[in-house]
Amino acid sequence: MLPLIEQLHGYLSDLDRHPVSPAVTVESLQRPHVTFMTARVDGIPLACGAGLDLGEYVELKYMYVLPACRGMGLGKQMLEALEAQVRKAGGTLVRLETGTAQLESIELYERSGYRRCPPFGDHHAHPGSIFMEKPL
Repeated sequence: MLPLIEQLHGYLSDLDRHPVSPAVTVESLQRPHVTFMTARVDGIPLACGAGLDLGEYVELKYMYVLPACRGMGLGKQMLEALEAQVRKAGGTLVRLETGTAQLESIELYERSGYRRCPPFGDHHAHPGSIFMEKPL
């Protein structure tokens, strides 16, 4: 699980994004308001994503698919699984922040019904960021 997060941080650093989220720990993913999922084949994690329940909305974070596994639909499946969990828990709004260089991610989110929105929560406007939301 954590190797995927470490690769995600490396990927974002390579994209020269603004400050990358602090290192994620297993403990930070095991809190009651966090849903963390992985997609595995033969026990090997190939994709991950998390939902943080912030009351008014759930923020999706740590969405990542190993580069060798992209194009297989894992990102879409992960997104749909996280949204299903949000619905099951009674959530009605999902938000996320992604980078302008992450064109595949932006396309996935737009195809899935996400629309751009202003910065939210602790996020601030940044030329390298795009903020999106989707009512469920």
